[in-house]
Amino acid sequence: MGNELYMQARSVIMELAEKAKLKPGSLMVVGCSTSEIIGSKIGTNSSPDTAKTVFTALYDYAREQGFHLAFQCCEHLNRAIIVEREAVPFAEAVNVVPQPKAGGSMATQAYAHFQDPIAVERIQADAGIDIGLTLIGMHLKSVAVPLRLQNNKIGEALVVAARTRPKFIGGVRAVYDEELL
Repeated sequence: MGNELYMQARSVIMELAEKAKLKPGSLMVVGCSTSEIIGSKIGTNSSPDTAKTVFTALYDYAREQGFHLAFQCCEHLNRAIIVEREAVPFAEAVNVVPQPKAGGSMATQAYAHFQDPIAVERIQADAGIDIGLTLIGMHLKSVAVPLRLQNNKIGEALVVAARTRPKFIGGVRAVYDEELL
């Protein structure tokens, strides 16, 4: 099952990176319920082994392509983010070390395997993968665009993905107050 999960996760991140047109230096947030991957209800059956397999697939590909990953903790840590310090050089760190039952197995893997991990309360990612419907929207830039992936499952977990785009603030439909011009 491990190799199958690795290949499913790799297919998901490859498809999202292509559809989102991620460039080196981009930031992708990942929310993941390993419970959902193995067929259990979210938050009930955290699986460090499953997390290790999926983390490795995602992290290997991100490093190959030169973009950064940020892993969302569970609600017990207020959905804090574990990220490499270099990806968010001006972010204010918070003091927490995720554990499988307080933060989640995936965030625990990230903290253990990143070169210089930090926990932060929020980020604004360029794209995101939500494995098991964990709700990552709070960590995406303002205008998130849902993406339909062909590869939309890892194990038993549904995968939802999004990219972001800059806000439109002008253009042909904009109306302006003439007195302020």
